[in-house]
Amino acid sequence: MPVAHVNGTGLSYEDHGAGRPLVFLHGWGTSGRVWDAQTADLGRDHRVITVDWRGCGRSERPTTGYTIADVTHDTLEFLDALELDAPVLIGSSIAGAFVLEAALAAPRRIGAVIPVDAGVHHFAADGMREAMAELLAGLRTDRARALAAFVPHWYRPGTDRAVIDRTVRRLLDSTPLIDRLVADQADYDPRPRLGGIRVPVHFLHGERDTEVPPEVPRECAALIPGARLTVIEDAGHMSQQDQPERFNAALRAALASVPVILPGDGSSARG
Repeated sequence: MPVAHVNGTGLSYEDHGAGRPLVFLHGWGTSGRVWDAQTADLGRDHRVITVDWRGCGRSERPTTGYTIADVTHDTLEFLDALELDAPVLIGSSIAGAFVLEAALAAPRRIGAVIPVDAGVHHFAADGMREAMAELLAGLRTDRARALAAFVPHWYRPGTDRAVIDRTVRRLLDSTPLIDRLVADQADYDPRPRLGGIRVPVHFLHGERDTEVPPEVPRECAALIPGARLTVIEDAGHMSQQDQPERFNAALRAALASVPVILPGDGSSARG
């Protein structure tokens, strides 16, 4: 499996297909495998890249670098390491913050961003800070038990228990240092800066997401010039796994709505 060395850390990734590059970033503590259904579908006519960010999956586990700013920096360096031309960044949950921050920091290097079930400012809201503090306390006391109680809420009712158990195992396999991102997200609110984004943005969000209500991306989309929101019917917080066919159709529609940047001359065409 290939490894890209960025900021002193080896990041494992998979690279399939050819065409417009799509870079998929997983949520907190999971891995690039959460995008398997998207790799199988989109990889037929796109270049699909899934990466395990630091501390997760098969990537290295350094002792530092677990903030939104750090992982955003990793993401931008990863794009450079693979020499990608104007890729589309697709980020699930907390990785929605990574892709928005990347768009703010380096708009000329990115073709579009698609935050998926992204909490963005939600966890800094009144009442959520206390919930995050309780989660962190539970993780310190009995990590396996806390995750077994927390993760089922990411999925819609009726989800196959094997899917939930697999997600819990991936979280347990990741370094506990990723908990620093939970604390960081509790103080994260980019809303005052979102109006400065000059990259096409299309939010995808599960209709039945109980972790992050759809009102959150709706508010963010209203702050970003030209941004759009598509709600995935009957999907929870892990909409790409809950409703993969509906999600893939929505993702394809989102990709078709943003221009393809053609390398070399700065021109564009529709996807």
